[in-house]
Amino acid sequence: IYNFLELRAELEATGERFETQSDSEILLRAFAVWGEQALDRLQGMFAFILHDARQQRLIGVRDRFGIKPLYYAQTARGIAFASEIKQLLGLEGLPTRMNLPRVHDFLASGIMDHTDETMFAGVRQVRAGELAVVDLAVARPVLTLRRWYPVSVAPLATLSEEEAAERFRNLLDRSVDLHLRADVPVGSCLSGGLDSSSLVCLMAGKLQALPGSPQVRSVSACYDDRSVDEKPFIDQVVAHARTRSSIIYPRHEDVFDQAALMTWHQDEPFGSSSIFAQWSVFAEARRIGVKVMLDGQGADEQLAGYHAAFHYHGADLVRSGQWGKLARMMLERRRWHGTPLNQQARHLLLPLLPPALKHLLRNRYRAVAEHGWLDSEVFRQHQPAESALDLAARSIGLVPPRDIASLCHTLTHASNLQMLLHWEDRSSMAHSIEARVPFLDHRLVEFSLGLGNQHKIVGGDTKRVLRTAMRGILPEAVRQRRDKLGFATPETSWFRGPLKPLVLEAMEQSFRLAPGLLNEAGTRALVDDMLSGRMAVDFRLWRICNLGIWIRQFGVTA
Repeated sequence: IYNFLELRAELEATGERFETQSDSEILLRAFAVWGEQALDRLQGMFAFILHDARQQRLIGVRDRFGIKPLYYAQTARGIAFASEIKQLLGLEGLPTRMNLPRVHDFLASGIMDHTDETMFAGVRQVRAGELAVVDLAVARPVLTLRRWYPVSVAPLATLSEEEAAERFRNLLDRSVDLHLRADVPVGSCLSGGLDSSSLVCLMAGKLQALPGSPQVRSVSACYDDRSVDEKPFIDQVVAHARTRSSIIYPRHEDVFDQAALMTWHQDEPFGSSSIFAQWSVFAEARRIGVKVMLDGQGADEQLAGYHAAFHYHGADLVRSGQWGKLARMMLERRRWHGTPLNQQARHLLLPLLPPALKHLLRNRYRAVAEHGWLDSEVFRQHQPAESALDLAARSIGLVPPRDIASLCHTLTHASNLQMLLHWEDRSSMAHSIEARVPFLDHRLVEFSLGLGNQHKIVGGDTKRVLRTAMRGILPEAVRQRRDKLGFATPETSWFRGPLKPLVLEAMEQSFRLAPGLLNEAGTRALVDDMLSGRMAVDFRLWRICNLGIWIRQFGVTA
């Protein structure tokens, strides 16, 4: 609870007295004094359960954006809560079986944590911003769920670019202040991208004003493969912010060696070898003695930072007849990102189509271009009626994404963000690191989601308000960079080169351990297309491999 000092002072003013300096005691006292209204005062990341003896109930709460986990299972014996899925496995009446619809979503689209279900049948999660109440006054306890943090945000009044940037910068600056509160060494992940670089430079400015001018400890992953190496940008940030930098070079030999351990900590299969890079960064942070790491998660979702956002923005420009803006966007994307105009035009059409036609075309594409690799007897019974992203939106009462605003709401509250936070939390905690995410201060998120689309995508620019806000704070080459990598790894050269035998072996393991789940002929054809160079290597390749690793680790049955 980052604002624990302010809450303590407020509670002491009401006559409360404290025996410790911990934020846990403040949380208990806050609930005793304010009840559930205490939640609105909390700034932080949390998942907790309180026993309310006065009202004979158990209260389980998860933070606004799902930074910290809270799972539960209901069996004939009762209701069990846990912070990890593996703690619930093996309970009487809870067999370790796949939840096939959610496994299908993961394999097909790479999305998980987009509903309250997990990939384990019978194991659910209290979703971000939800509160679970168990009535203990009845013979058989009953669990009810309700949302304590609303997902709707009122649109802000029209702001100029400079006004929006100034307010965004002030909110982010205040958030970094709060996230630096710690009694242990604090550092930051540094990818060289816009988000993590912004945090490092803001942190440096604050620490350099302290006595002794302590340096920011930054940890970065780099590669010899220039296509994914961000070291030139990292070097500029390190020089500009005068950080004490640690740079690691993750090795391809360790990807499959570490895969089983990473899967064990993640509890569920994960989306790409990028998680291996993230895992390696946290391992280095632990080695150098940093206990708290600030990271840039959350900016892309609230500010339309993913290039797929261009598809929704372009479709909205078509609907509203803003042809000049559409032309500018397409031309700048071609110039800056190398995206051909015909490819952009195809992507523009999809958000404009009726849902039924979109679904039909997706299935057709999977049958032809993807060789029908998921067209199996098992999965035919679990074909979704809508995309995982649309399902995510509907599951919390949002409309399926149509433009930047609705896309940002869905990504922030219902899909991508929860998945990325899941991976980061498990990777960091596996190394006893507390990963903090300043972009997810709720006041900043609410401001960002309320902003008009013109502050997010302008021409070929993404996250425009952040770029403008960081003028004079970031090195210009980093502030103006328009490529996007994140914690990327050289998957293409690794998987087509030294790891090819292990990829093929992992694919066969998935077939053996889940017979009939995948269409074996189609999957082999898809994998062969990627490994031979006929098709670009993408994240499906890792998902196919990781499926069998997950099944083996947890003894999951279909």
